[in-house]
Parts: sequence; C-alpha cells; structure tokens
Amino acid sequence: MAFSPSNASVGLQISLLLSFFMAAFAGPFLDSFDYNWGQSNSQILNKGDLLTLSLTKECGSGFVSKNQYVYAKIDMNIKLVAGNSAGTVTAYYLSSQGQYHDEIDFEFLGNLSGDPYILHTNVFCHGQGNREQQFYLWFDPTADFHTYTILWNTQAIFFYADGIPIREFKNLESSGIPFPSYQPMKLYSSIWDADNWATRGGLVKIDWTQAPFTASYTNFNDKNACVSYYGTITSCNTPNSNLNNNGWLWQTLDYSDQGKLKWVQDNYMTYNYCTDSKRFPQGFPPECYVNNKY
Repeated sequence: MAFSPSNASVGLQISLLLSFFMAAFAGPFLDSFDYNWGQSNSQILNKGDLLTLSLTKECGSGFVSKNQYVYAKIDMNIKLVAGNSAGTVTAYYLSSQGQYHDEIDFEFLGNLSGDPYILHTNVFCHGQGNREQQFYLWFDPTADFHTYTILWNTQAIFFYADGIPIREFKNLESSGIPFPSYQPMKLYSSIWDADNWATRGGLVKIDWTQAPFTASYTNFNDKNACVSYYGTITSCNTPNSNLNNNGWLWQTLDYSDQGKLKWVQDNYMTYNYCTDSKRFPQGFPPECYVNNKY
C-alpha cells in the first residue's frame, strides 16, 4: 500500500485534534512526575501544564513518573531543542530497574543547525538491548510540539510519531524470544550531554555558547495504561477494572497502519540493526526475521 505525504498531513491533523481533546485529561505535570535530577534546570509553566528541561555545561535535568506500568499506551507532546543542538540527547522512555531490566526508548540525537534530528529507538528485554533503529522525521520537531507515543501491550511494542507508526517489535515469547511482559516500568525523560557519541559518532561536540539547551513537554496522557501497584497486580486486573475499555491491550497494526509503517521505514529509516551484517556476521537476531517483515 502506498502512503504519501498527503496521508501524513491528514494523520497530523487528526493527531493534533486528538491532542486537543487529550488536554482535558492531562493534569499538572507535578501530579504525575517527580524530578529525578537537575531540578534547577527545569521550569513548570502554564499553570502546571507545561514543563521544560534544560541542559547547561554544569548539569542536565530529568523527570520520572510517579506511576509504574505493566503495559501502557502513553502520549507526550514534545518540542525539541532548536538551533545547534549537536551533542545533546533528549530521551523519553519506559524502563524497569536492575541488571535484567526492560526498556523502551525514544532518544532524539541533536544536530548542527540546519541538519535533521535523528530519532533513535531501542528495545531492551531482560537486560539485553542492541535492537536499534534510527529515523529522520518528516517534520521539524523543533518548530512546534509533536506527539510521541509508546504503545506496549500483549501483542507488541509500537512507536508512533503524530499517530503514525514508525516501528513495531512483536511479542515472540512463544518462540523463546524475550519480550517485556512482567517487570513494571516507569516513564522517564531527560536532556543530557552525550557528545562522546550522539552526533556523527561523537565527532561533533557541544557548542556551550548555545546553552541552555531546552526541550518542552505538554499534554502527558496515560489514561490508557495498566498502573502497577503490587508487581503483578495492576489497574487492569483489579475487580473494578473494565476490560471492555482496554482494547489497546490487544491492538495490532491494521492494513492502513502497516502501509504507514512501510512508508516511514522505506523513506525515513537511516539505520536498522536487522540489516547490519557487519555487526551480526553470524546471522541476525532471531526476532529480525519476523519484526523486519515490512
């Protein structure tokens, strides 16, 4: 199925309309998050509905959700650092704790002014990562807010930008391939100094005369999520839960979404670990033969 930029424009308009309605569910940031470092480099604005994180030469900053989740659909509207952001990384991810942790990553790698951002994605299962895919975006992520969604359910992990799927990592536990399915994860975001690797493999360093580097956040939405209270007990399996409203828990990509995913991967993917034969000379990881079908 062909998917054209005009389809992307329609998807963006729908996404922005949904973001307007989601604002009704989005409360002040500090109701949902705590600072986990660099509080002096953060600001709460717009009556608590807008948060900024900044990076200076002295310190970055970050926040973490009060809730932890076992399966979730989480949206956040983010506006990235404009101008020369080379060497900076703005991270937005779910993660559990410990040596064998699970993690689902969006990382936005800064750039020289005028160059496109690289959107870096990764999935960790039971402490093992190395499942990177990278993309350019079909919009300027610094000019306005855009919606980035992590959908982690029983079927797969999906990454979305403005409602358009950019990556799918299927649940293949039945084939012996690890998948995050039992460790509660919290949502984190941070901005930090990664000029040893982020831009052109660390060749381009941070220009500190451009500091502070600031990313902005609004319209956090976790109303479609299984909040974990006691490990295996979540808000989705308590007596008062209504599983009829949890269709997202079993959601997959329909024919239209598969076409959008193919459009993104054909036109905007810049790196896929499942095609890096130099990195895997003995053969690709087993999930590649299913997850890399589009």
